Amino acid sequence: MMKIVFMGTPDFSVPILRGLVTDGWQVPLVVTQPDRPKGRKKTMTPPPVKEEAQRLGIDVYQPEKIADRDAAARVLETEPDIIVTAAFGQILPRAILDAPPHGCINVHASLLPKYRGGAPIHRSVINGENEAGITIMYMVEKLDAGAMLSRQSIPIEAEDTAGSMHDKLSVLGKDLLLETLPKLINGEINPEEQDEQQATFAPNIKKEDERLNWSKPAAAVYNQIRGLSPWPVAYTTVNGERIKIWQASLLDAAAEKEPGTVTAAGPDGIDVVCGDGRQVRLLTLQPAGKNQMNAETFLNGKGSTWEIGMKLGEN
Repeated sequence: MMKIVFMGTPDFSVPILRGLVTDGWQVPLVVTQPDRPKGRKKTMTPPPVKEEAQRLGIDVYQPEKIADRDAAARVLETEPDIIVTAAFGQILPRAILDAPPHGCINVHASLLPKYRGGAPIHRSVINGENEAGITIMYMVEKLDAGAMLSRQSIPIEAEDTAGSMHDKLSVLGKDLLLETLPKLINGEINPEEQDEQQATFAPNIKKEDERLNWSKPAAAVYNQIRGLSPWPVAYTTVNGERIKIWQASLLDAAAEKEPGTVTAAGPDGIDVVCGDGRQVRLLTLQPAGKNQMNAETFLNGKGSTWEIGMKLGEN
């Protein structure tokens, strides 16, 4: 029986780990990130993969740096035949990459060589892509640059968010990995090198990526909102206060108003003009310190001072 060391951290990785165990693969060790403080109370919280591994009765190892000599030794003492990573969050050192007889492979949530990096799902939606996918690849010391073993795409629908695509791609990653592993071990795959000329990158989301710029075309604003939902969530400002925008829709109607101008505010939503004259309708909002709410509830409470003609995002 082949021994697999699995490395992963967030929710995305959980179905993949569970799939390996359900499919009958031997997983003697799971490696994940250390517990981190979370929430306003900074409660130490285990990664989702740790919780799943413990539920499955698998030993868990949580090194701060996988590149440390002791960390590599701990991983390799299990004598894995192959190492599988999925959103682990660290680049593996050469000592680990060279050890397993069948190598180290990664389940990456993009159609490589596009969207290498830590936020491929967010960036695909934000950029208005029509499709996303999973690539199973060999790991190398360069970020997401290894030879590809298998790829599979799925469409990004007009109403998909980063959250919905995350869930779809997590399941696709599990299925494609379980399809790829036996072929890899049996020598039935010819790895395909990535075309470096086609490589693009998906850096982690930064604070400045979250603020809406109403001067952009409406489609870009809409894609930004859905590409940041449900985390970290786009926002706009009104009188110096941040208002998070969880959900919106793209309207066909145009208006000859300055970008950021509110043209309608009622139970159906709050319509805002964008840089190309088209409008976005805000459906679900969240004032600072409050829960998210629909437009009607918002306008009856914190947004009661919002009115047609006001401008969003000026400060």
